[in-house]
Amino acid sequence: MVISHPTEYDAYLFHSGRLFQSYKTFGAHIRKENGIWGVRFTVWAPHAKQVNVIGDFNQWNGDYYRLEKVNDEGIWTKFFPNLTEGMLYKYEITTADGRILRKCDPFAFYSEKRPNTASIVYDLSGYQWKDEKWHLLKKNNPTYHNPMFIYEVHAGTWKKKQNGEFLTYKELAEELIPYVLEQGYTHIELLPLVEHPFDRSWGYQGTGYYSVTSRYGTPHEFMEFVDQCHQHGIGVILDWVPGHFCKDDHGLYFFDGEPTYEYANPYVMQNDVWGTANFDLGKMEVKSFLISNAIFWMDVYHIDGLRVDAVANMLYWDMDGSGELTENPYAVAFLKTLNEEVFKFNPEALMIAEDSTAWPLVTTPTDRGGLGFNYKWNMGWMNDVLKYMELDPIYRKYHHQLLTFSFLYAYSENFILPFSHDEVVHGKKSLLNKMPGDYWQKFAQLRLLFGYMITHPGKKLLFMGGEFGQFDEWKDLEQVDWFLLDYDMHHKMHAYNKKLVEFYRKEKSLWELDLTWDGFQWIDPDNNEQSILAFIRKAKNKDDFLVIICNFTPVVYHHFNVGVPVYAVYEEVFSSDDPAFGGSGQLNEKKLKSKKKKWHGKPYSISMTVPPFGISILKPIKKLKSIYKVTRKQEFQTHDFITAKIQKRKGAS
Repeated sequence: MVISHPTEYDAYLFHSGRLFQSYKTFGAHIRKENGIWGVRFTVWAPHAKQVNVIGDFNQWNGDYYRLEKVNDEGIWTKFFPNLTEGMLYKYEITTADGRILRKCDPFAFYSEKRPNTASIVYDLSGYQWKDEKWHLLKKNNPTYHNPMFIYEVHAGTWKKKQNGEFLTYKELAEELIPYVLEQGYTHIELLPLVEHPFDRSWGYQGTGYYSVTSRYGTPHEFMEFVDQCHQHGIGVILDWVPGHFCKDDHGLYFFDGEPTYEYANPYVMQNDVWGTANFDLGKMEVKSFLISNAIFWMDVYHIDGLRVDAVANMLYWDMDGSGELTENPYAVAFLKTLNEEVFKFNPEALMIAEDSTAWPLVTTPTDRGGLGFNYKWNMGWMNDVLKYMELDPIYRKYHHQLLTFSFLYAYSENFILPFSHDEVVHGKKSLLNKMPGDYWQKFAQLRLLFGYMITHPGKKLLFMGGEFGQFDEWKDLEQVDWFLLDYDMHHKMHAYNKKLVEFYRKEKSLWELDLTWDGFQWIDPDNNEQSILAFIRKAKNKDDFLVIICNFTPVVYHHFNVGVPVYAVYEEVFSSDDPAFGGSGQLNEKKLKSKKKKWHGKPYSISMTVPPFGISILKPIKKLKSIYKVTRKQEFQTHDFITAKIQKRKGAS
């Protein structure tokens, strides 16, 4: 990392909202000045009377460690010789009204493990990355036309040690990476790893945005984790929270005694839902701070992308306390600039919006009027399908639109289909336990739900524990219920999910045209009476397609007719009802030869068995010759037919 003394130009860019690698200027940097090694501290505190550095190196007395104010906009800096890596420090800020605040460094690269709160002088340089092949692979294989199945993980509760302690970054690399490889996921998405004081905030209420949490190890150990992921072909995505931050005394809240990182407007300063403070996205220095932070994770830690949390909370605000939500123009401008600058720095980055609104063009480039993300979570699909699956199957026919509505807008954005941690906490029940019915039916419907997800247009995301059907919702102080794998149905569910991900990654028709209508065709969207959906997913090669039939009732349908587009022999290449997965065994084991009988608006049809609470996936394996009868008049009007007859006669003579 090239570190510069804060020049006048640095200050100009920072105050203009355009210093997009401000971590190279601000914070605590080990460096040599005038031939002497030491640490330069630089901080922004525009309302402060004085800023001192306190730490274990001066017995927390800052009388002789006073920073100098270099401009009227509140940048303070000074070099102190003979300070070294590992020293603890904070800023001692004298406010305009004479109060003394002790704050951790907003740009600290490392922090004490909670409950301690000091920042730590840390040199981020020195790690030797070995992920060049991964970056070349990303450049040559953009995710848009490739499979992407994300495994969402909370690092503290995926697994724990026997004594209840967290796994370290190093131990996560040793255990999580082989597991993800075995299960076939393409990416790991980690809940926020910014430093945060309270475990149960899961990192969504941070204090140290540049400080990877010390709960699991050091910054260099996290670099090694990411590097190992990349060397094994796994992408790494971080949840990132630029909308709000926690109000703990040592953090960003009222940093210099007055609103600094938060809005001054009392109506929008506080985020009452989460008990946090909202970032002032209209303040230029905050813009520099946050956009630099997004780039920092990609620059320093080689993170592949960010899932931007709570975009809806940024886009809309109640600016006058009237209770009416209106568009926040500062947030719109911030998000556009954020995405523009991230893609300038890293064209292959994943910028994923967690947005529950109907805001248009979220994944459209900014020069075409969009917000500039390249993916968006499909919260509408997730809400609709889970609402549908929780219904008693008897009543599902009255709510069939919950299954089909998402197809009307499936290609309006670049979507990711998420079954995230948000859906299995706070009394919402686990995915398995949302399913109605008896023990067998719950598992059958979860298999169906996952099958429907991988065949529906869009990339995929699943939170840890869902892959083997955890019965309890996520217990955020305990590890995932791995002991359930000792039980037959959970073991089979785990095997099913692995096979499903493998099937998804193998079949080009499920992702090659994932972002265009060319990759999808309805067979029958309207069979609400039987609660059956039938549709086609297609690859670029027109002969490569899948026929998908989903049955959301416990009824088995034998001799069920399905329209197909090609006269061919079809094979059932995947079934969620396979006994190996815990199914009832209603399979189509014989090849299915299509008939020249129109059905569902298609020129041909097949007769098959549709399993209970199941998904069947068919694929053409052999084309048949299609010979249609025509009238004698039509024959003689066909030049090719007449020519063939003449040639045949000549040959006979």
